[in-house]
Amino acid sequence: MFPRIFPAAARRLPSRPSTGLALALTGVALVACSSTPARAALLTGPTCSQGAVRQPFLRWGDANYYELVSGGDFEGSLSGWTLTGGAKTVAGSEPYAATGSLGASSLSLPAGASAQSPFTCVDAGYPSFRLFARNEALLSSVLVQVVYKTVLGTSTASLGIASLSASWNPTLPMLTNSIIGGVLNGGTGQVALRFIAVGGPSRIDDVFIDPRMR
Repeated sequence: MFPRIFPAAARRLPSRPSTGLALALTGVALVACSSTPARAALLTGPTCSQGAVRQPFLRWGDANYYELVSGGDFEGSLSGWTLTGGAKTVAGSEPYAATGSLGASSLSLPAGASAQSPFTCVDAGYPSFRLFARNEALLSSVLVQVVYKTVLGTSTASLGIASLSASWNPTLPMLTNSIIGGVLNGGTGQVALRFIAVGGPSRIDDVFIDPRMR
């Protein structure tokens, strides 16, 4: 059974940029194919990276290129991540080797816990992100938020709540919509991704973001 979506205070976006927020947080069907793209690069620094990218979701019909958010594979240092409520890395990774090799760990989110990524540069034209997630209890779900840097500080928007299954699945693409709140600076914006466990414990792994218009 695939995850169900319970919309937050936002509406679904079309495939092109608009001023709404995406609510696509459900898993998609698996098919028996795979790819062997180049190793992912990390997003760092005040401007959008132009380094190597990969197609981690190709087997699910998504041919877009993504970069791994810094620390987003939860295999090493979580420098820059903000963890609350007992969130921590645990043994066991998503089984699809989306980063190019099979990992050994993922991020556990007990009920009420949250994890916020480092701020990442995104292109205003079409910034999107995806990750892998699963529940650890029947009623577990994950609230996904985007935190924007603005001239007045930070602003937070909720994208929606995903009701997860017991198996690892990728979310559908979600748009950060970085133009909100006047965050643009030369066509780019700085955003952080926040994940909050709702109703029970959940796990997330391999957080990818597409910072450039394609």
